[in-house]
Amino acid sequence: MKTAARIALVYALVSAFATVANIATQALSMWIYSGAYAVELSVLAGTAMGFPIKYVLEKKHVFDFKADNLGHDTRLFILYGFMGVFTTAIFWGVEFGFHHFFGTDAMRYLGGAIGLTLGSFIKYHLDKRFVFKQEQS
Repeated sequence: MKTAARIALVYALVSAFATVANIATQALSMWIYSGAYAVELSVLAGTAMGFPIKYVLEKKHVFDFKADNLGHDTRLFILYGFMGVFTTAIFWGVEFGFHHFFGTDAMRYLGGAIGLTLGSFIKYHLDKRFVFKQEQS
């Protein structure tokens, strides 16, 4: 059994990795395209990159969870996504808030990192309770 400190460390590392992938994807997206809705598209692209990374790494390294089969894994992924809708709203709200109030890419990325950190904390507790629940023996 993992200690709470070890779980927190692994979760923080997974979250940090997914956050870097998200923010890097946003920056790359902005570099490639800077037209209409560039910011919104970059945030969407970053989310699309970070989401599956977090799912795979958390399932394996944080929750030590193994799906029974592909159907079970698909249902878990959908439930994981559903739990992420609320936390993604937090992330996007903080990021867009920073963008609105400060008006620079650097501050938007900082807001994104803060929003992702807050959302990740809440999401961990939702996933532990509802998605990757361990059967009681």
